[in-house]
Amino acid sequence: MEKFLSIFGRRSGVIIGMVHVKALPGTPKNCQKIPQIIESALKEAEIYAEAGLDAVMLENMHDVPYLPPDSIGPEVTASMTAIASSVKRSFPNLPCGVQVLTAANKSALAIAQAAGLDFIRAEGFVFSHIADEGLMNACAGQLLRYRRQIGADNVLIFTDIKKKHSSHSITADVSIAEMARAAEFFSSDGIIVTGTETGNPVNKQDLKDVQGSTKIPILIGSGVTTSNVSEYITANALIVGSHFKQDGLWSNEVEPETVSTFMKLVREMR
Repeated sequence: MEKFLSIFGRRSGVIIGMVHVKALPGTPKNCQKIPQIIESALKEAEIYAEAGLDAVMLENMHDVPYLPPDSIGPEVTASMTAIASSVKRSFPNLPCGVQVLTAANKSALAIAQAAGLDFIRAEGFVFSHIADEGLMNACAGQLLRYRRQIGADNVLIFTDIKKKHSSHSITADVSIAEMARAAEFFSSDGIIVTGTETGNPVNKQDLKDVQGSTKIPILIGSGVTTSNVSEYITANALIVGSHFKQDGLWSNEVEPETVSTFMKLVREMR
């Protein structure tokens, strides 16, 4: 928890805004050059910074359909490094993280190390699951060894459990509380709990079970809005993306007024 506090400056109610990076070169929906993609990312980060968010996180969300980690090319890592470096350079006092879809956790660590970021979001840390992209296996052992090898121990690794957009039938006999304890035992820096898909709220019983089973930070990974933020504000952090977009759709542009209204409400509750 001390590392978490040192980065975000508070123990609970940290608000992390999602910067959904435009489709990268080489992906089916790419239609922009890197300078244009960087400009869009900087615009979103600026809206979040001006509204007083505690952190931002970059994600290559527009790169659909996503690839499994072993199939992701170096152009993705290179592009995300350039974008992340620009954001961090422009907002040096704003904590920043990165996620690379799908489950390209080593790439995310390398990007974070090169760009001076503070944390990553990692999928498939403990136990296996079936995602849209196929079977995802646990990576904790390899990932933490890689973090040590590249000297990135200062980069926190926040890990999804029973993550959204996935089937968990192969671990149906493992409760979310057991999975949380396993992630903590395997040295996760924080556990991310999500709804069933992007924009869906977290099951409150799931959150309660996780809160009662682990002492490491707990992050809400989906479905937070102005109408329900009061139910989740006691979590250590809330990752917000879709709600900040026009019409609540992740692929749309960030709506500054929505962000400002949300943060005004948050400040009244913290």
